[in-house]
Amino acid sequence: MTRIIPALSEISAAYDALFVDLWGCVHNGVAAIPSAVAALQAYRRTGGKVVLVTNSPRPRKGVAKQLDHFKIPQDAYDAIATSGDSARAAMYTGVVGEHVWHYGPVTDSRFFDPLEILDNPVEIARVPLEDATGIVCTGPFEPQTEPETWRADLEKALARGLKLLCANPDIVVDRGETREWCAGAVAKMYTEMGGTSLYFGKPHAPIYDLARRRLRKLDDTIPDSKILAIGDGIATDVKGAIDEGVDCLFISGGLAVAETRTGVQPDEKALNAYLKAENLDPTFTIGQLR
Repeated sequence: MTRIIPALSEISAAYDALFVDLWGCVHNGVAAIPSAVAALQAYRRTGGKVVLVTNSPRPRKGVAKQLDHFKIPQDAYDAIATSGDSARAAMYTGVVGEHVWHYGPVTDSRFFDPLEILDNPVEIARVPLEDATGIVCTGPFEPQTEPETWRADLEKALARGLKLLCANPDIVVDRGETREWCAGAVAKMYTEMGGTSLYFGKPHAPIYDLARRRLRKLDDTIPDSKILAIGDGIATDVKGAIDEGVDCLFISGGLAVAETRTGVQPDEKALNAYLKAENLDPTFTIGQLR
């Protein structure tokens, strides 16, 4: 059964590195969460390494720029691993072909920037749906539209047998007080319709492989037993950590704030009922990272 803790500092000495989710943990989509920033800064002062592991479809440079905008200081983390980078690497190996239809907002166009870490990457061209060999989904065109509005385009893609590369497995995020749909919701609908969706972010293995590579560049001696994953997504952060054999700290005051009746801390009875329903048991739980 999960253990509710008052602060990261109560358990942090047992870990040499943190894999930390961003949205709902370190920022709320609008601004930094001060207590989380302070906790990460304090952890790094003890010598711990912090790898931010996010399902953002953006390349890590784009995420770093966003963190600056949210006023998250660079001394709160050491490295960044994004679902976008993991998915981009797959795209440039040709997993959905060379002619792709971009399903997503124009603000995600940096996803298609050249990727220099691969030998002989394929040439990717963005084309209309009718000319595509596959789909690259970075999110709905409009994140607050009703999912049924996506169906017509997805039916056309399904009829052509196209695979969908999902750059962000998250279903929803909260931007301040507003809930928005993510690429994972589109991919889920496509799969339910009978299509094939390919995932590279949490809870799937590729992003954890990327996070470990980022960590090894900082310190190549840290085993999985000394890594703590932190996040608010039960189906992404918690499931991913458990599948990878890594301890995890569940932030109950993020996406599951209502289900866990979290104020400063979760209501223990509501938390346990929620975790039982999800059939997942994080190592630790806290209302908000602090």
